[in-house]
Amino acid sequence: MAVIQYTEEDVKLLARLMRAEAEGEGDLGMLMVGNVGVNRVRGECLDFVNIRTIPQMVYQNPGGFEATQKGYFYQRAREVDIRLARRVINGERFYPASNALWFFRPEGDCPSQWYGQYNSGRYKSHCFFAPTQSECPTVFD
Repeated sequence: MAVIQYTEEDVKLLARLMRAEAEGEGDLGMLMVGNVGVNRVRGECLDFVNIRTIPQMVYQNPGGFEATQKGYFYQRAREVDIRLARRVINGERFYPASNALWFFRPEGDCPSQWYGQYNSGRYKSHCFFAPTQSECPTVFD
């Protein structure tokens, strides 16, 4: 059962974002990017108080995703990517992105904090950062 509301076009949009942000990190890396996106829609906290839909999350400005500024993001979603997007929309979570609201790819080691949020772990090239449960309880539901 879906943990956020969506349309079929939203699934494709999320799939495109996941691929553009993390295709080089394989299915698991793309699923983790999807977790961050779904968490931002669920969040109702911090920078995501007014983010209630997948399009709002994907195109949030400022604070959105760099991939939306690259041509690769605008390619049609592939079926394999759509299946991955459905998994995170349906509530599957993958550590260390389970409750994360941010990720980025540093030059070296992951910092312990990023914009005041704690590092929840690294997967390949990406570091993930999660709020505390008291800051964003809906991300932990």
